[in-house]
Amino acid sequence: MANKVEVKELLDAGVHFGHLTRRWNPNMAPYIYMERNGIHIINLYKSAAKMQEAGDALAKIAASGRKILFVATKKQAKEIVAEQAEKANMPYITERWPGGMLTNFVTIRRAVKKMASIDRMKKDGTFNTLSKKERLQVDRLRAKLEKNLGSISDMSRLPGALFVVDITREHIAIKEAQKLNIPIFAMVDTNSDPREVEYVIPSNDDASKSINKVVSYVADSIVDGLSERKASKESKKEKADKEEKEPKAPKAAVKQPEAEAPSKDAEDKKAMKEAKKDVKLESKKETLDKASSNEEE
Repeated sequence: MANKVEVKELLDAGVHFGHLTRRWNPNMAPYIYMERNGIHIINLYKSAAKMQEAGDALAKIAASGRKILFVATKKQAKEIVAEQAEKANMPYITERWPGGMLTNFVTIRRAVKKMASIDRMKKDGTFNTLSKKERLQVDRLRAKLEKNLGSISDMSRLPGALFVVDITREHIAIKEAQKLNIPIFAMVDTNSDPREVEYVIPSNDDASKSINKVVSYVADSIVDGLSERKASKESKKEKADKEEKEPKAPKAAVKQPEAEAPSKDAEDKKAMKEAKKDVKLESKKETLDKASSNEEE
């Protein structure tokens, strides 16, 4: 269960400041409290409720063992998102979104493996056998891959969810996630369309204080989910160890079903067969005796 969100803290962080009224998206009307000095003010009570809902959902996803990919390429969000994602041990994209990151995930994984192969070359000494020019080219390639994909090197499969700051800017990531039916959690300002995402957090996505407040809350919720998963694993392990140590009760002997007594008709048939057999043997014996007596005569 995620921690309770305090409206006063959101107010202090400036989460309530929206965009200019002329740049608003009408679909954000349910989340707008009022207009002041040509700027829309977001209803913080709704923001708090939506943050709580998103935090609970993300904690469940983290507890199930799936990854949550953080996406934020705007200048004021980069460092904050990278720091909080690392705290929650989750992958993140803060540089340019690599096209096909989700829809062509196999190619992205191949690029990540290339980065790992360069690291192996440096360890086993193969790197030193290259010429100076080749080494320089390999180093540049490694630096480029690290910058764009280093933060997702541990993501071996598609993420269980996306957390996005500014869905208008990250529209390519949103489209890719929609194609693959990956749930999207996002900070949505008054100039964006909330229908694009499943879990909307109406908030100011331009101010660093506001971004830090929302993203840190989300990261804490994910950490809680991971702690819950760890505790569950430990309790299962303890239970299994306890069961192994306890002496097992001997298995009860399986009672064999008693053979059914042969019926009277079956007994009669058997007796008749044996009698016929005896008669045949007797007649055969007599025939042999007669033959032998005739030979003697």
